[in-house]
Amino acid sequence: MKPMSTDPRILSLAAEVAKSPEQNVPVILLKLKEIINNTPLGSSELKKVKQDIYCYDLIQYCLLVLSQDCSRIQGGWTTISQLTQILSHCCVGLEPGEDAEEFYNELLPSAAENFLILGRQLQTCFINAAKGEEKDELLHFFQIVTDSLFWLLGGHVQLIQNVLQSDHFLHLLQTDNVQIGSTVMTMVQNILQINSGDLLRIEGKILHSILDEVIFKLLSTPSPVLRSTATKLLLLMAESHQEILILLRLSACYKGLRNLLNKQEPGTEFRQELKQLIGLLSPKVYQEVEEQKLHQAACLIQAYWKGFQTRKRLKKLPSAVITLQRSFRSKRTKILLKLNRQKEEEDHKLQLQLQRQRAMRLSRELRLSMLEIVHPGQVEKHNRELEEKSALIIQKHWRGYRERKNFRQQRPSLTEYKAAVTLQRATLKFLAKCHKKKKLFAPWQGIRELTDARRVELKQQVDDYVRRHPCSQMSDVTSKELHSQAQERLQHYFMGRALEDRAQHHREALVAQISTNIEQLMKAPSLKEAEEKEPELFLSRSRPVAAKAKQAHLTTLKHIQAPWWKKLGEEAGDEIEVPKDELSVELGTLFIGGTKPP
Repeated sequence: MKPMSTDPRILSLAAEVAKSPEQNVPVILLKLKEIINNTPLGSSELKKVKQDIYCYDLIQYCLLVLSQDCSRIQGGWTTISQLTQILSHCCVGLEPGEDAEEFYNELLPSAAENFLILGRQLQTCFINAAKGEEKDELLHFFQIVTDSLFWLLGGHVQLIQNVLQSDHFLHLLQTDNVQIGSTVMTMVQNILQINSGDLLRIEGKILHSILDEVIFKLLSTPSPVLRSTATKLLLLMAESHQEILILLRLSACYKGLRNLLNKQEPGTEFRQELKQLIGLLSPKVYQEVEEQKLHQAACLIQAYWKGFQTRKRLKKLPSAVITLQRSFRSKRTKILLKLNRQKEEEDHKLQLQLQRQRAMRLSRELRLSMLEIVHPGQVEKHNRELEEKSALIIQKHWRGYRERKNFRQQRPSLTEYKAAVTLQRATLKFLAKCHKKKKLFAPWQGIRELTDARRVELKQQVDDYVRRHPCSQMSDVTSKELHSQAQERLQHYFMGRALEDRAQHHREALVAQISTNIEQLMKAPSLKEAEEKEPELFLSRSRPVAAKAKQAHLTTLKHIQAPWWKKLGEEAGDEIEVPKDELSVELGTLFIGGTKPP
């Protein structure tokens, strides 16, 4: 999407590039230099101009032109050198926006590679040139291309690693020409001053190639300029990276390098740098470097450990604060709950006291009103009846409390008795099953074979029985009547049997219901612990069941209240007969369920 309020100069330039033939495009693109130079450096207007140039693909056009053959471009190396300057200035400080991935991953590496290719082409032309003026001109163009590449690398440091690993860069570095080699090594020195860390990120083979070429130029080149540049570059590499210094000191490839450097005749231009390099390669300095390296490693380990401890404490700090807040809030909540509970209890006590006073006042008013209504002669009788009712209520509550207490005391023995009965029942069932299995799976004895004498004896017994009990002759009518009678009796038997089975099932269901009710009564809570819905679980609609329960309860109470001398000679399973008159006595301690209406 094209930005709003685009510079009209760029719009007209983009339209001219689109309409012009291919051979005129490079010359048209040179107008970008005038637009960039007329815009103030570091201003927002310059950023906007670069974004417009990138948006209308003018940077891509410049990159395409640089990738073409220089002989086909109008203006030759002059146009190409100016386009490299334009391309580097447009790429530095540009914010691509949505196309950032394409810009950083494709366009910038392609631009750096094209700059290196152009440098190799200029290097070839410079070596093949015969005239001195032509060589000076080509060297000037080469310096412009290297400066443009350095400017691009200064704005995008991530390209340094790509440039150092490129084959074209190694070819440029391995040149024998003094001027080209000095320019390339100066560019490398400037690149390392920008970011020397990328030198260690390249492959070891490429790093060895760069060191070999720099050391070769230092030792074998007669030119003092090239030797001075190589010495400065090697000194910078050794000082900035201890790994390279250790490599120069210990590697077998560079064995004797210090001796060769001592034999060199340093010029006045690089004498100080050569002494520093020789001093770095000396054993004493190497030992200091090793100690410094160990010290730095120890500092790094300590820094990592302290950072780990600090981060650990910082991670625990929020949880500690949260724990303190949680404990404080829980304590405050408990205090508030306790205060609210105390307040509710006080309010409840006050309400109960008020209700009690109100009830006493109402009862007194009711008694006064009743005394006013009752005849004076009947007042004493009325008071006596009230006293009797009160005494009955007190007695009822006291008896209920006493019987419940006795029942709770007897509950363990009743539970043990029931458990014993359950165990006996289960044991008897188990023994019956075992006996049945023995009868079912008993081995078959077979029939003993009869001898001839036994056969004669049995035949004689059968003949005697038949002689003593002669069969009577029966007519067909009599046999039919006898058969019909047998059928009727058999039908009557089966009908009666079904009724008996039904009655037996009914009796078993009643017994199970009674057992369930007894179990619920045994497990029933006390009146203090009982809730509103629990009494409904013990209601029974059967009058016989209620009467039987009442009788059993009276029997148990009578047996408990009887003196010890009346219990002599009784056993645990004996039943105690209770007169029918005592069954009508009303006891408040026995809970009898509702009865079914007649």
